[in-house]
Amino acid sequence: MAQEAADAADEPAARAEQDAIISARSEQDAIISALAPVVEGMVATFGAFCEVVVHDFRRPERSVVAIAGSVTGRGVGGSMSEIGMKLLAAGDAAADELNYLTRTRDGKLVKSSTMVLRDSAGTVFGALCVNLDVTAVTQVHALVADLAGVAALPEAPPTTTFGDDITAVLDSLVDARQLRETRPWPQLAREERLDLFRDLDRQGVFAVRGAVQQVAARLGISRASAYNYLAATRAE
Repeated sequence: MAQEAADAADEPAARAEQDAIISARSEQDAIISALAPVVEGMVATFGAFCEVVVHDFRRPERSVVAIAGSVTGRGVGGSMSEIGMKLLAAGDAAADELNYLTRTRDGKLVKSSTMVLRDSAGTVFGALCVNLDVTAVTQVHALVADLAGVAALPEAPPTTTFGDDITAVLDSLVDARQLRETRPWPQLAREERLDLFRDLDRQGVFAVRGAVQQVAARLGISRASAYNYLAATRAE
C-alpha cells in the first residue's frame, strides 16, 4: 500500500519531466527547421566554394540534416567529422570553433567555422558549420610568397574525415590514437589500454551507436573486453 502511494506521488513529477523533454525537443526541432532554408541562402551569397551544414547531435550517426554546397561531398543523412565528435563529447560545455583550417582526405584545404546550437535551456543539440574551399587561394598565396621571397603557410593543417558514413570517422579516430602508442595493443599495459579508451571516450566516440563493437574490431579485441575497458574508465 505504501509503495502504491509512493508511486502515485511520483507520477506528477514524472509527467512534468516527460513534458519538459517533449517541449525541449519541439524547440530544438523548430530551430533546425528554421535554419534549413538559411543554408541555401548563405551558399547562394558566397558561391560555389562555400558549403553550409546543419548538424543534429541527437543523431550522430547521420547528423547532417540540411546542407548546401559540395565542399566535403556529404549529403543529408551524412555523418559528423572528428570536430563534431569533439563538440558532442563536450556536451553543454561545447564552444564555437571559429576560423580553423583543415584538410579533406582528397587534399582540399578548408577554412571552417562551427557554431553550436543551443535551446533556451542552454542545451547543446547541434551545430551550424560553414566550410570554405580555400585550396586555390592558398596556392596563389604560396606562389606570391615564393615570388616575393617570404614564408608561406607555417605548417600543414590536420586531415579531417568528412563523409556520409560515421564508421570512417570512428576508424580515423581510433587509428590516430593508436599511432600515439609506441607498441601494438597486445604489448600495452592495462593502464595504457585504459588511457586509450579514456581518450576515445573524451572524443565522443562511444556516443555513436555500435561504436564499442567497431572499436573492438579495429583493435582486434573482443566486444566484451572493449565494454570492460570502457566501464572501468567510466567508473574511475
